[in-house]
Amino acid sequence: MFSKILIANRGEIACRVIRTARRLGIRTVAVCSDADASAMHVALADESVRIGPAPARESYLSIPRILDAARATGAEAIHPGYGFLSENAEFAEACAAAGVVFIGPPPAAVRAMGSKAAAKALMERAGVPLVPGYHGDDQDAEVLAAAAAEIGYPVLIKASAGGGGKGMRVVARADEFDAALALARGEARAAFGDDRVLIERYLTRPRHIEIQVFADARGNVVSLFERDCSIQRRHQKVVEEAPAPGMDPGRRRAMGEAACAAAGAVGYVGAGTVEFIAEDGAFYFMEMNTRLQVEHAVTEAITGQDLVEWQLRVASGEALPLRQEDLRIDGHAIEMRVYAEDPARDFAPSVGTLHHLRAPAEGARVRVDTGVRQGDAISVHYDPMIAKLIVHERDRDACVRALSGALAQYEIGGVQTNLPLLRAIAAHPAFRDAQLDTGFIARHAEALLRPPPPPGREVLAAAVFRRLRAEQAAARAAGGDADPWSPWALATAWRLNGEGWQDFAVRIGEVEHVLRAHLRPDGGFSLGLPEGPAEVSAADAGEGVVALRVSDTGTRLRAVMQGDVVSVFRDGVLTEVRFLDPLAPSGADLAAGGRVLAPMPGRVLDVLVEEGSHVERGTVLVLLEAMKVQMRIVAPADGTVAMVRCRPGDLVEDGAELVSLAASD
Repeated sequence: MFSKILIANRGEIACRVIRTARRLGIRTVAVCSDADASAMHVALADESVRIGPAPARESYLSIPRILDAARATGAEAIHPGYGFLSENAEFAEACAAAGVVFIGPPPAAVRAMGSKAAAKALMERAGVPLVPGYHGDDQDAEVLAAAAAEIGYPVLIKASAGGGGKGMRVVARADEFDAALALARGEARAAFGDDRVLIERYLTRPRHIEIQVFADARGNVVSLFERDCSIQRRHQKVVEEAPAPGMDPGRRRAMGEAACAAAGAVGYVGAGTVEFIAEDGAFYFMEMNTRLQVEHAVTEAITGQDLVEWQLRVASGEALPLRQEDLRIDGHAIEMRVYAEDPARDFAPSVGTLHHLRAPAEGARVRVDTGVRQGDAISVHYDPMIAKLIVHERDRDACVRALSGALAQYEIGGVQTNLPLLRAIAAHPAFRDAQLDTGFIARHAEALLRPPPPPGREVLAAAVFRRLRAEQAAARAAGGDADPWSPWALATAWRLNGEGWQDFAVRIGEVEHVLRAHLRPDGGFSLGLPEGPAEVSAADAGEGVVALRVSDTGTRLRAVMQGDVVSVFRDGVLTEVRFLDPLAPSGADLAAGGRVLAPMPGRVLDVLVEEGSHVERGTVLVLLEAMKVQMRIVAPADGTVAMVRCRPGDLVEDGAELVSLAASD
C-alpha cells in the first residue's frame, strides 16, 4: 500500500479521498489554485502545494505543475478524482513516465473509452447494442446535419470527449440544428479542449441506468450492480439511486455481464462506470466513464464497500477485495446533488459566500459529502456543486421518507440553491412511485419549479425580531457608557408622548412590503400585516433560532442576519427578507431603461447585435460563458439596441450591464 498520495483535484471529491486515505494510514497532499488556498480540502490534507492561478487550465489542468508537486512532496501515487484530468490518457502516461502511479485505468483504456465516438465503434464490434447515431470522424457541419436528418429528429448532439452534460444539446427540428451545434461545440471546446461531436437519436422517455464495474490487474472484473440516474437537468444528473427501481434479476445480470465485457474488452483496471440508456425493455450502450463517479456513494451504501479503498488497493497491485458471488445488495440508497444554482433561471449557476450552512446530522443512514464550509465562497471558476446528500434505508419507501426528513434539515444562505427543487422532487407522487426517466423535471416542471408561496406571518415576525435585535445592539454600541438611561441610546421607537412604532420597508423576491412594528415594554411587538395585526412574543433560543409566539401560535424558526438581509429558515425552506433603505432608489427605478444585465460573473464569448439594430423579444444578444456552461442572453422585449457595453473576451461581474435597449419607434 502507498504511504503518501497526491490528490489532483479539489472540493468534495478531494475531501472524500482524504477521508479514506487517513483511515488507511496514508498521508495526503492537496493541490490548490490561488482561489482555493484556504479551501476545505487544503485544510484536511497533510500537505498542500499551490499550483497556479484560479483558471483551471493554469492550475488543475496543468500536468507539469501537478507532477512537479508530486515530485516535490514525494508522493508515490496520484488520485485524479473526477473531472479535470481524471480521464486524460496523456496525464496517465505522464504519471508513468515520472515514476508515479496513476490511481486509475491504463492509458490505453482511458484512450479507448475517452472518445464517445471511438467507444461506440468498439462496443459495436463487441456486439453491445447502440442507440442509432453518427459517430464518424468527418465533423463538417453539413455532414453532421445530413446525419441528423437521416437519423430522424429529435436528435441529441453530444461532445465526443468528456461528460457532465457539457457540450450536449437536444435538437427538435432541422432549422434549430446549426445554432445548437455551435453551442455544443463551444461548450465542448471550453470544457475539454475538443469540439468534436457525435449525433444520436434522442429517446423521448428513456431511463439512464449505469453499472459500476471494478477490475484488477490480474484479470478479475466484477459488477457492483446498477444505479438509476434518470432525473437530470441540462443532461447532468441531479438524483441517483441504487438499486434501480423495477430492475429484475435477469436484466441486472444481463446489464452487469455486458458492462464487465466492455471493461474486459479494453483491458480495464480500477473503478469505472458503463452507462446505458434504457427504453421499452431494451438497453443501449451510451458511454464508459473511466473514473470514479460522483454518485459512487449510493453503490457504497448498498454494498457496504469503500470504493476509494478499492481503488487504492488495486492501484497498489492487490487483487479485488471480493468476488462477484460475494457481493450483495443491502437496502436502498438515494443521492441528491445540492447545487448553487437558480432553477427558476434555467439552472443558472449562483456565486457568492455561504454565510449560513447547516447540513443534516450525519449518522448510520445519512451521509453528506461536501468540500465547503460555512464562510466559503462558490466561485465562478469551478463547478457549483455544494454537496451530495446520501440516504440509505431498508427499502425505497423508507429511503424516500428519510430523504424528505433530511432535506428539511438542510439550510443554506448566501447563494441560490436547488434545495427547493430537490424537496419538490422528493415529495412528488411520480418520484415516490418510481416513475423515472430523463424528462422527469421538464415533464413535472409546473409542480417542481413553481414559485414559492408568500411568506407566512411567522417568517415576517422572525425577520423583524432579528432586525430589531441588531438595531438595538448597534444603538447600545454607539451610545457607549456615557448615559445608559438616555432615551437617545434606546432603539425601542420610544416617544415622549404616544405609542412608539417603527416602519420597515422590505423586499421579498420582487415584492416590496412595509411592516409596522408597535413595540411593547416587554420586548414584544404588534406587527401590522396585510391580513391584519398580529401580537408577537419572541426570544433568541441560540444558534440563530427564534422562539416565536404569533397571536396564539408557537413555533421555532432560524433567522440569520447578513448585512441588510435576514435569511429565515422554516423546515429548511429559505425566505430572504431584504430590509431597504427608504432613501435609496427603488429596484424598479434601477432596472428601468431596458438594461440587459449579466445574470452571473462570466466571460463574454460573442456579441450578436450592433447598436441601432432592431431586436424582438427572445433575440439572442450575447453569448456568455460561466462555470463551463454557455448561456444565451436574450432581449426581454422588442426594441432597438441603444448601446453595446461589452466585447468578446470581456470578463463581467454579476449584474454588469451588457446591452441597453430603447423602445422602438
